[in-house]
Amino acid sequence: MSALLYVAAGAVSLYVIVYYAVFRGAGCVSSVKLKGKTAIVTGSNTGIGKATALDLAKRGARVILACRNKEKAEAACFDIRRESGNNDVVFMQLDLASLKSVSSFAETFLKTEPRLDILINNAGVMGPGRTEDGFGLALGVNHLGHFLLTNLLLERLQQCGPSRVITVAALLHRFGKIDFPLLASKKDLVSGQSTWHNFQAYCSSKLCNVLFTRELANRLEGTSVTCYSLHPGVIYTEICRSLSPWQQLLIMPFAKLFFMDPEGGSQTTLYCALQEGIEPLSGRYFSNCALQQVGAKGRDDALAKKLWEVSERLTFH
Repeated sequence: MSALLYVAAGAVSLYVIVYYAVFRGAGCVSSVKLKGKTAIVTGSNTGIGKATALDLAKRGARVILACRNKEKAEAACFDIRRESGNNDVVFMQLDLASLKSVSSFAETFLKTEPRLDILINNAGVMGPGRTEDGFGLALGVNHLGHFLLTNLLLERLQQCGPSRVITVAALLHRFGKIDFPLLASKKDLVSGQSTWHNFQAYCSSKLCNVLFTRELANRLEGTSVTCYSLHPGVIYTEICRSLSPWQQLLIMPFAKLFFMDPEGGSQTTLYCALQEGIEPLSGRYFSNCALQQVGAKGRDDALAKKLWEVSERLTFH
């Protein structure tokens, strides 16, 4: 019996060490208040987007939940208002899988909102399908939709500076690649729609996020707008959302034990949005509330510039 107790104690100790050292992640400790500031968070009706919006609302910001699903977003607004005590939380419809919807959102926002201080490009998908404009889903939503949105709102961000653009990327950007001939011929980052292709497309879209942030910082040098990309950590809800039911069943016990919850997953986003003194690090990549090195392709300025030019042609037509 005593041997079993030692084994159990050892297992619990190992779990605690692994959880806090590898999965738990650091927290954002900024005490910055945001009264009088306005923030947009895309994909904020659930998961880390909702947790991010809640924290910003608790700090007094006016928070725009930019989401596709009206019913879910309005329910999230209600939850956030109730929990934060801040009634300045509103929903505006945005479907990143439609360039027309992105343009319409930006037009409405610019007509009705005098300020924009923080833009958080949080929404992300992994799966098969095409956008309204015929792009692969991960490319269209994760990169091109946010690329267009940011560019359409850039002048307002500059008028309200100092302001920030935060784009949620992923550690998986290291496995991504950008095949420009394929992008031109297939309007996608991959050549098929299998599960493996969907995974590859997601990784490549996250590389696009990192490169977009790098080139955006180069173009904004000398202005009062700074930008950052980040890896949020391994999040239970986000990972499992794209899996089949049987895969979810297999991963659930491990995920419940080790993966971060949405609040934990929002910490690096909040760090990039709020931390004072990181302005000289514009264009860089963060993880676990700290500066991290990106993969080699994510440091390629020529690749970043070319991706920007191609993205411009694909979105501004």
